[in-house]
Amino acid sequence: MEPILELSGLSKVYPGGLTALDNVDLTINKGEVFALLGPNGAGKTTLIGAVCGLVRPTSGSIRAFGHDLASDWRRARNRIGLVPQELSTDMFEPVHRAVSYSRGLFGLAPDRDRIEEILRSLSLWDKRDERIMALSGGMKRRVLIAKALAHEPDLLFLDEPTAGVDVELRKGMWAIVDTMRERGVTIILTTHYIEEAELMADRVGIINRGKLLMVDQKDAMMARLGRTEAHITLARPLSALPSEIARFPVELEPGGEVLCYRGGDGTGKGKAEVAALTKALIAADIDYVGIDTRESSLEEIFVSLLGEGKAA
Repeated sequence: MEPILELSGLSKVYPGGLTALDNVDLTINKGEVFALLGPNGAGKTTLIGAVCGLVRPTSGSIRAFGHDLASDWRRARNRIGLVPQELSTDMFEPVHRAVSYSRGLFGLAPDRDRIEEILRSLSLWDKRDERIMALSGGMKRRVLIAKALAHEPDLLFLDEPTAGVDVELRKGMWAIVDTMRERGVTIILTTHYIEEAELMADRVGIINRGKLLMVDQKDAMMARLGRTEAHITLARPLSALPSEIARFPVELEPGGEVLCYRGGDGTGKGKAEVAALTKALIAADIDYVGIDTRESSLEEIFVSLLGEGKAA
């Protein structure tokens, strides 16, 4: 794949010694949706600010569209859009004028049809003549998204774009991301709603304390680090596990009627082990009446990795 953004050894240390980014290496490919996950203070917004020219890195390099942002930032910056986490815009401007002005800032000719398309896609067309200060919090965030889309960027950063907004906007945002993906726009998304990353992202990166802990294809990460959990309801309660069953990673829940399996351990073979467990139960003449199996979610993997990072 063609790289569209390359970070090499990127670090940011603030006065006082706070390390916001710690030697981050990351390559983003053209047309992908990349989700950057991490707790508050992990370095997500600092990383975005470094690429968008809002934060000056302490060391390292950033290349976007083949341009070194330290020496040739103007040519690359015009192709980058940002939906910031904070609501920062002229609250006295009418919606339509604010979005149109954002397009002009990047040297693009006025395009009323394009602006209307953006506003309609974000359910802002009926609010186009209202001042931004009169809108609800969710509507103000929609304006930020519209402003970022106005100059038709090739690389778009969405920094917590749906934080504090209603479910309707979140679903609408997912649809917009799908549309932009179809147009070949590269998207880097930060979010606290991990189901958004699970739904939309091609690859996922997990950052904590300025360190990039892992980057991988979403499906590969879930297969490699995921766990399988199965609850097997027994036909008759057991007082203890026979040796041929105890060799599996299982626990007998209080009452002896439910056997709980937790395994896989990063091999992605948990389902096969559950199948072997059920065969062992039959061979041991232990009957069961139900089985409920589930795989780890991306959120559970995320929490596990953060725990390991803190322990380190």
